[in-house]
Amino acid sequence: MQTNALPRTRPWHGVMVATPLTLREDGTIDYDAYAAHVRQLIAAGCDGVVPNGSLGEYQTLTDGEREQIVRTAVEASGDGGRVMPGVSAYGSAESRRWAEQAAQAGAGSVLLLPPNGYRCADAAVRAHYAEVAEVGLPVVAYNNPYDTKVDLTPKLLAELHEEGSIVAVKEFSGDVRRAYEIAERAPGLDLLVGADDVLLELALAGAVGWIAGCPNALPSRCVELYRAAVTGDMATALPLYRELHPLLRWDSKPEFVQAIKAAMDIAGRHGGRVRPPRLPLPEDDAAAVRTVTRKALAGGLG
Repeated sequence: MQTNALPRTRPWHGVMVATPLTLREDGTIDYDAYAAHVRQLIAAGCDGVVPNGSLGEYQTLTDGEREQIVRTAVEASGDGGRVMPGVSAYGSAESRRWAEQAAQAGAGSVLLLPPNGYRCADAAVRAHYAEVAEVGLPVVAYNNPYDTKVDLTPKLLAELHEEGSIVAVKEFSGDVRRAYEIAERAPGLDLLVGADDVLLELALAGAVGWIAGCPNALPSRCVELYRAAVTGDMATALPLYRELHPLLRWDSKPEFVQAIKAAMDIAGRHGGRVRPPRLPLPEDDAAAVRTVTRKALAGGLG
């Protein structure tokens, strides 16, 4: 198995793959298949995994499933520092409980949305992150204003960082200009690419990690793309980015989970079905995903 020279004090750096659920036809989780997928991602050069995130359909999991997914990821990765469980919930108490479970399982960090039950004022957001940070694991904030209706602005991120509540942000707004304002307001806060289709732009703006969906289907080439992007190797990065961008663009669509699983199936990586209320990918969309994935595989983009 390939190993990577991770900066162990900052295990959220690099390509952290947001892993999907591996479901059997009856809708139950195939933990053995999930473990095999995690091992394959690490062997392909990915730096770690992010279970129980949006791509992992965390909202549909029972408490027992959510806990077991984390433990499976930690064991399969061979190094709990490589695992960044999503601990998002409607309230701070539940998020803190999931962070405590992640710590007990041996995870290296956690990914946390703002409270996602209602639109919060800044003071409530700050209290939420402070509560979870008390557990002691590094907290990566997840800015997804489209789904949570709470925008972690550069100003608010700087306040959270100054208070010691977060170490990094997964930036999903799609506004690459924010990278520069975040660096100005909070120079010690690590920026992680959160939206696949602005990877190159945010890498050039100083991102030190990528919480990514597309490596589930095409891990080796996505790692190659990321490494080239963060080192400024445009001769390598730009052709790869153009080739993969039709798939990367699915990250901004509601059917991203279904699209990634469809791409995984084409690549022979056990994507499979989704849990309700998500519906199967419409055939026209599935055909588009198949086309770009097959083209990538034919070009050696596995």
